[in-house]
Amino acid sequence: MTIAPSPQAAKTAALLSPSPTSVPRPPAPPAPPVRRGPLVVSGLLGAALTAYVWSAHGAKPGVLLLLGLGLGVALFHSRFGFTSAWRQLIAVGNGAGLRAHALLLGTTATLFALIIGTGTGLFGSVPAPSAGPLGAGLLIGSFVFAVGMQLGGACASGTLFAVGSGQTSILLTLGGFIGGATLAAWQFDLWKDLPALEPVVMADHIGWFGSWAVTILALAAVVVITRRVQARRNPPPLGAVPSARGVARVLRGSWPLAVGALALAALGAGVLLVSGGAWGITSAFSLWGSELVGALGGHPEQWTWWQKPGNKEMLAGAVLADRTSLTDIGIMIGAAVAAALGGTWALHRGVAWRTAVAAVLGGVLMGIGARLAGGCNIGAYLAGIASGSLHGWVWGATALLGTWAGLKLRPLFGLGNPKPGDGVC
Repeated sequence: MTIAPSPQAAKTAALLSPSPTSVPRPPAPPAPPVRRGPLVVSGLLGAALTAYVWSAHGAKPGVLLLLGLGLGVALFHSRFGFTSAWRQLIAVGNGAGLRAHALLLGTTATLFALIIGTGTGLFGSVPAPSAGPLGAGLLIGSFVFAVGMQLGGACASGTLFAVGSGQTSILLTLGGFIGGATLAAWQFDLWKDLPALEPVVMADHIGWFGSWAVTILALAAVVVITRRVQARRNPPPLGAVPSARGVARVLRGSWPLAVGALALAALGAGVLLVSGGAWGITSAFSLWGSELVGALGGHPEQWTWWQKPGNKEMLAGAVLADRTSLTDIGIMIGAAVAAALGGTWALHRGVAWRTAVAAVLGGVLMGIGARLAGGCNIGAYLAGIASGSLHGWVWGATALLGTWAGLKLRPLFGLGNPKPGDGVC
């Protein structure tokens, strides 16, 4: 006699089952041979730079560089994307990427609550939440950033790991990103007084456990909603990337998005433990661009942006002692190592002129947007939500609107969007 499952059990099974797609996901093609040249170069560069930073600036910067290397490896192997996740959701209703975001955000929020709530830090650091004001700068900046993501082809973290893997067009995006972030720092006086409310960190009102619980419930709602959207629209599946089989998949394969989310959460928590601040990316771009301006005879130290407390010390210090610069550089090198091991590292030549224009323009928009919004998809969206700061949620919601606008602009530059009839998205 067969006992029918209860309605509640049936609902639970449906929630945990794979979300439907129009066809099954295709199998991953086998990984190409290891690219020994790029592997040797990137491996030696990572080892030499780590040794130098450790000896010249101490253990703390050295550990941050190592964490950056790990972030680069995890980002590349899981192909953990923010740009593509939002594009797939808006264009065809595939929410797999956004559900991976929810896992990353929830795990990071759990680790942040434990670390910040207990005041645990290494190297004498005192962990603090990442909070930002709620105002016009946040709304404009996150919208502009999302448009830039879709034109430039990558987010802040995606730009770094794509550059590390040899993607030439994304190198153009990075150049525009640095230029836009530097331009926004130079013209800080034009936007510094935009109307805004004070930051709202939930832990200040309901404690760290309450903040964590609200965040997890909100992320669970995101999972449920994206599953329902996907069930209704029945989108094409995500594409598969080359991968080794068996144990070799750890070093030479594509990781499941869930594995990438957990690895990134753990490494991001490591950055908080070591430095006292959440993982970020774009402040380094303003620094790199301003250092270049100074090398060319300019005086960025006179800009209002670099006279702010904290920023002034950053500009005066060594780039290889800057927390964000170290993790950014580490991501690029770590991604190069991972791409070489996976056999996919390659310099892509012959970028179409419209693609090149879109890459530079997208980078500029992301640089400006990140400064106006107080962060990017990592420094504002991930760190903000994980810290229980409302500005992270506002950033994410506005970025979805900016993604919709960016998808409308992509065809003008010869860039395609996922379609319901595609084999994969």
